[in-house]
Amino acid sequence: MGRRTPPRRDGAPRPGLLRLPTVGIDIGGTKIAAGVVDGEGRILEQLRTETPHKSKSPKVVEDTITDLVLALADRHDVHAVGIGAAGFVDSDRSRVLFAPHLSWRNEPLRDALSSRLRLPVVVENDANAAAWAEWRFGAGAGTDHLVMVNLGTGIGGAIVRDGWLERGRYGMAGEFGHMTVVPGGLRCPCGNRGCWEQYSSGNALVREARELAAAESPVAQPLLDRVDGDVGLITGPLVTEAAQQGDAVAVELLQEVGHWLGLGIANLAAALDPGRFVVGGGVSAAGELLIGPAREAFRRNLTGRGFRPEADIVLARLGNEAGLVGAADLARQVARRFRTVKRSRVERRTGR
Repeated sequence: MGRRTPPRRDGAPRPGLLRLPTVGIDIGGTKIAAGVVDGEGRILEQLRTETPHKSKSPKVVEDTITDLVLALADRHDVHAVGIGAAGFVDSDRSRVLFAPHLSWRNEPLRDALSSRLRLPVVVENDANAAAWAEWRFGAGAGTDHLVMVNLGTGIGGAIVRDGWLERGRYGMAGEFGHMTVVPGGLRCPCGNRGCWEQYSSGNALVREARELAAAESPVAQPLLDRVDGDVGLITGPLVTEAAQQGDAVAVELLQEVGHWLGLGIANLAAALDPGRFVVGGGVSAAGELLIGPAREAFRRNLTGRGFRPEADIVLARLGNEAGLVGAADLARQVARRFRTVKRSRVERRTGR
């Protein structure tokens, strides 16, 4: 079988790719976002709702997704649905093997939704979907080998190479947050110790800020003043805002997260050697306060530094909509194949 022709590397659709509107779904622990996306990556309409509290039953979440898609389909001629889900998705992009925030365990989500919606459905890991969107329409456009690192409550990641997502043999590539960077270090919810996301993530930033404040360190007083002395109200966005306004300890906290980020990226460069790293997720809102220290740590820890080309490290451009846009764009490829097969069947029936 010949090599598949990838999309054009400048992010434009390859010749013949239909620009059909498709729906992207981004499923989180607290919200579900759905949007109609065109062939240029533009969101034509978006709906949001809370993730159902009764999500211990997979059907409740499927009902919510179905309602959102049908509401959008009433106003748009949609041709496929892409689902971005946090968790392990199998290599066929049909089952959610494990979702940490939902009760999906080996859940046949693709077939369950496609039978209800009468549309082609693709299920993809949310980090993969976000990386695809950045490669197609955002900070990754123009590179043929991209690694994305998403800093949220933990660390997610994805790899795009030569126009294809590298999903791994079992569909679970990109779980960078659980690389061990400190043997015997902090305990991670995954069960191991010293995982990367325990040192460079939104949770790490909040933990360090709260510990400093709880110790009644004088340097943390400005942070405490912002929350009227309630340590539990210190959040990642609050620390980022304080740093952007010049708070010295908040700047220092982001520098520490950035240091660990750069160290982990240097490890990824040793293993994968991409041309560009794209950093997204909520923590990336800190901008250069985070990326500056990350670039410095990357250069200090890069294998063969000084004697090899260095990958770019850039901020993601598409923000919180990246997962939704990427899922919709991946679904567009299935819609194209579905339309081709359907048209062939009609032509055979009519004798054309």
